[in-house]
Amino acid sequence: MIPRRTFIAASVAAMSLPAQAQAWPSKPIKLVVPYAPGGTTDVIARMVAEYLGQRLGQNIIVDNKPGKGAMVGTALVAKAPPDGYTLLMSVISGLSISPTLYGGADFDPMGDFIHISIASRNPSVLVVNPGFKAKTFKEYIEIAKAEPGKLAYATSGAGSSNHLLGAQLEQVIGAALVHVPYRGAGPAMVDTINGNVPSMFDSLPSAAPHIKAGKVRALAVSSEERSPAFPDVPTMKELGYPDLISYSWFGISVPAKTPQPIVDRLATEMQAVLKEPAVVKRWEEIGAEASTATPTEVTRFIQAEIDKWTPVVKSTGAKPE
Repeated sequence: MIPRRTFIAASVAAMSLPAQAQAWPSKPIKLVVPYAPGGTTDVIARMVAEYLGQRLGQNIIVDNKPGKGAMVGTALVAKAPPDGYTLLMSVISGLSISPTLYGGADFDPMGDFIHISIASRNPSVLVVNPGFKAKTFKEYIEIAKAEPGKLAYATSGAGSSNHLLGAQLEQVIGAALVHVPYRGAGPAMVDTINGNVPSMFDSLPSAAPHIKAGKVRALAVSSEERSPAFPDVPTMKELGYPDLISYSWFGISVPAKTPQPIVDRLATEMQAVLKEPAVVKRWEEIGAEASTATPTEVTRFIQAEIDKWTPVVKSTGAKPE
């Protein structure tokens, strides 16, 4: 027979988790973005923070923690208390690319997180300064081949999907390019617009307003099909480079051991956020694609991305400049 005191203690413990979950959230939530302000990750994160915060009834504060191919911010969340008050804007680089590129990480991309939602999946776009002589993707490649090791491209940082796309381009055309990594897409775009670097591989959502404003010229996108937001920009695939199909993605993850009721609530509210008319419209404007994946599906997807990109990092010889 179970002693009465033990039974009461066990009952209290069993009730405490649901009680905590029901009280959540009772204070502002922090959303860690592992890149600098101004890039796609930041753009997506701030839109999610606004509408998810409204649905949860609490402010969600965006906290930019760039560095080491998104691993700095990712590691911070891995070590945070699993109480639902620290979220990660998880990205392809921090979870699927940089751990291999940098030779390991002080977190386990799968074991240290619960992956809840994919807020957006986006193709990359190659843009150039308007004064750059290449008017087409073909002309860009011709210049790269004519002057191997001289044509530079900026990215949001070493370990980003855009970095890997540039490395893949080098492989398929047989000519070296110069990778110029930044601590985020925002500063990289500024230097591209100012002509300090002639070209940039960027995620379409962060590049979109600059393309529309004529500050940079888009040469090609890395999607399977042309983006509805930019129907005049050809795909790299249709231009004869089917190996250059690439997407970045941005999701919501939390530390492992976060209570299941909190995980369930976040998953439900994220699906509602992605159906908000303002969010749907904004995603259409910037060429972003929302996802309806469940946490189980997201987990399988991220594991598949790790399995996909690990050999690509090794085969391209990409380095964390």
